[in-house]
Amino acid sequence: MTREFVLVADIAGVRLDKFVGDRVQELSRTHASQLIEGGFITVNGKAAKPSLKLTLGDKVNVTIPPEAPSALAAEYIPLKIIYEDADLLVIDKPAGLAVHPAPGTPDHTLVNAVLNYLPGLAADDGSVRPGIVHRLDKDTSGLILVAKNRVAQANLSDQFKSRTVSKSYLVLVKGRLTPEKGIIEADIGRDPHHRQRMAVVAGGREARTDYRVIRYYGNYTLLEIKPETGRTHQIRVHLAAIGFPVAGDTTYGEKSPRFPRQFLHAHKLRFQLPSTGAFVEFESSLPEDLEKALAEIT
Repeated sequence: MTREFVLVADIAGVRLDKFVGDRVQELSRTHASQLIEGGFITVNGKAAKPSLKLTLGDKVNVTIPPEAPSALAAEYIPLKIIYEDADLLVIDKPAGLAVHPAPGTPDHTLVNAVLNYLPGLAADDGSVRPGIVHRLDKDTSGLILVAKNRVAQANLSDQFKSRTVSKSYLVLVKGRLTPEKGIIEADIGRDPHHRQRMAVVAGGREARTDYRVIRYYGNYTLLEIKPETGRTHQIRVHLAAIGFPVAGDTTYGEKSPRFPRQFLHAHKLRFQLPSTGAFVEFESSLPEDLEKALAEIT
């Protein structure tokens, strides 16, 4: 069913996409931007750009079209659910499971599994990422959030955009990293020489990563990592850039028989429940394969 809203700008200088995302509860800023680009949101009867700065009294017409049917197939894939309420799931994702379909991975993803668990879950705009508000690399294990409805998805997406979500990773790197606490600040963008990779590049997007040494294991260091931004491959790129690649990372480091996959685990996740605004924190221990790898280098 098509839904329509009429808004009047009560503040000057705010971007159109932000204004709509703030005023229409079920829309995130990203979804609002997509609707603007598609001509479903107008200002004073005219098409506009998401970056348009509103003036007082501007009339903003918002049309939300019916959701396109999803072509995604539900698949039975066991899920380790840490927490569930009416708005969301906290899932402990295993390594080897992609979060959503993409070229080369059309199915057998977390999204397919969630659709089997929640048959009524609808795609936010007919995309292949229903309920997804953040992601983990295929070979990264650990905690991931999945929204169960539009309002929760918009709320959680906005929490990630405003950087109020706290994420902590357990990461093993090659080498003895010093000092024992530090911050890596370096812009990240597409690698100009290898388009499938990311890199530290001038003019890239701002990226900031906090780290703390937990323990040294011979010529390896176990770290707690807290990324303040969420760039693609951020942790792996930043650590490789300072000379301490993630153990087992064949993209930014080197292959090792000791580590069948990258030693990267989403350990803790702290955020606000959309229903109450209360902060909650969840924790996932190292999975068996990473515990075994640590034992072998001790």
